Amino acid sequence: MGRLEGKVAIITGGNSGVGAATAQLFAKEGAKVVITARRIPQLEEVATKIREEGGEVLPIPCDVSKVEEVEAMVAKVVEAYGKIDVLVNNAGVLEAGLKPIDCCTDEDLEWVLGINTKGCLYCTRAVVKEMMKNNVGSIINLDSVAGAFGTGGASYVTSKAAVIGLTKHTAMRFTGTGIRCNSVNPSTIITPMTMTTDPKSLNPNMMGQMNKHMNLSVQPCMPIDVANILLFLASDESRAITGQVIVSDFGATL
Repeated sequence: MGRLEGKVAIITGGNSGVGAATAQLFAKEGAKVVITARRIPQLEEVATKIREEGGEVLPIPCDVSKVEEVEAMVAKVVEAYGKIDVLVNNAGVLEAGLKPIDCCTDEDLEWVLGINTKGCLYCTRAVVKEMMKNNVGSIINLDSVAGAFGTGGASYVTSKAAVIGLTKHTAMRFTGTGIRCNSVNPSTIITPMTMTTDPKSLNPNMMGQMNKHMNLSVQPCMPIDVANILLFLASDESRAITGQVIVSDFGATL
């Protein structure tokens, strides 16, 4: 029996990177996987791979920054499976250039916070109402060391710091119940999002300051490194763990 046998798991941003790796791993461990994303062709590609490996998957196009799309997505999941056991808030974006506070724009803030922060809140709010019906569930927020240590552009750092607060709030709200909420904070991950960043576009002042506070020469995480942690937090093996911020960075921030 798989570690997630019989569980229904939603993974936002499930079309690439950590989301795709997590969806494939969860399916192998017996979960009924729901993947959401804005880019439909990539979403269907991941779904096809999961089905070819014998897993069960339901792809649902969804922009998590739009509350009506989130609520419609959750309704489709409940209609299909009758419950939701796991939510992985993985969808996220990164503004170009690691812009510090004196350089970030209103457009950066609206875009990054809309997906990274509001999207996480919208999904958590909608899903937790379903989890409350059975008083059980695991919510896992894919955060970043940027949110804990300030190492990144102003918009991104703000968005991820807010998610840490949301994690703590949600865990406290449901303390003593079967509903848990935790956060995983990786450093750099080798994903399509990070690999398409042009090094020349990075703000040199921010890079210099970041290098003072973390070891940028330490190896980056791979998507499967993070997916394995998410699997543990989604499983009943971690049933006593809630409200925690787990750093995954090979020691870069020590």
